[in-house]
Amino acid sequence: MKPARALFALVLVVPSILAGAPSAAAGEKKKRCHAGDKAALLAVKAALGDPYLLASWTPDTSCCDDWYDVSCDGATGHLTSLAFHHLPGITGPIPPAIAKLPGLSMLTISWTGVSGPVPSFLGSLTRLTFLDLSFNSLSGSIPASLAALPNLSGINLSRNRLSGPIPTGLFSSSDVSRNALSGDASVLFGAGKALQYADLSRNALSFNLSALELPERQLVGVDWSYNAIYGGIPPQVANMTGLQQFNVSYNRLCGQVPLFAANIAARFDVFSFQHNKCLCGTPLPTPCK
Repeated sequence: MKPARALFALVLVVPSILAGAPSAAAGEKKKRCHAGDKAALLAVKAALGDPYLLASWTPDTSCCDDWYDVSCDGATGHLTSLAFHHLPGITGPIPPAIAKLPGLSMLTISWTGVSGPVPSFLGSLTRLTFLDLSFNSLSGSIPASLAALPNLSGINLSRNRLSGPIPTGLFSSSDVSRNALSGDASVLFGAGKALQYADLSRNALSFNLSALELPERQLVGVDWSYNAIYGGIPPQVANMTGLQQFNVSYNRLCGQVPLFAANIAARFDVFSFQHNKCLCGTPLPTPCK
């Protein structure tokens, strides 16, 4: 996940030397702000109830230089990043005008009061590489349109009220913990998948872990705790030298914990495997019969 962007920015306004005439520098600033993107952002502001923290978003200033939580491409003036973070006063659904920002590659709407569904129109943002909608009050299912985003490499949907199945082919790096997602999440994994990190904890997922083939080379972290996953832990896990996190506690797993090499075993203690149906072997206190 990307670090949270700063909520406040220092805006310094230098008056023109010639009264009543804009400076050349100010003129250049306004040229860098794409008119269509600016109109879309003003529509977003209006849809969110014109919050005080977006007071810098005014028609007579440059959206690329003077507006909070906005970053642009210096060459085209198109918006590339939009971040609303720790703004509990922002409520209601995610505004549809966000779909009119074609150059958007990073979108963060986290720790706010937004509610309603994860909108399917986010699937029209084809340049999106990172999406963070964590710690909100979003509900319903994850739209299948997100799985079609060609450049999406990271997503965080944790701490919402989402439910239903996970769309096939959605994540290369995922965080959907603490929702009420259900069904089979094994479609996210496989030898050919680009998955690097998966936090699927505290949901209602149920699938057979035994037959799962994990992407060995690039997978660095897995948290499947607090679900209803059954079967056994695939032996291949013991050979994944790049694995830094592995937590399957509080599931319905059985069988022997794979025999990790000493340098890998030190990373995973009893808390990674506890409270399963019948797992046994080191580091658990229950020996295998």
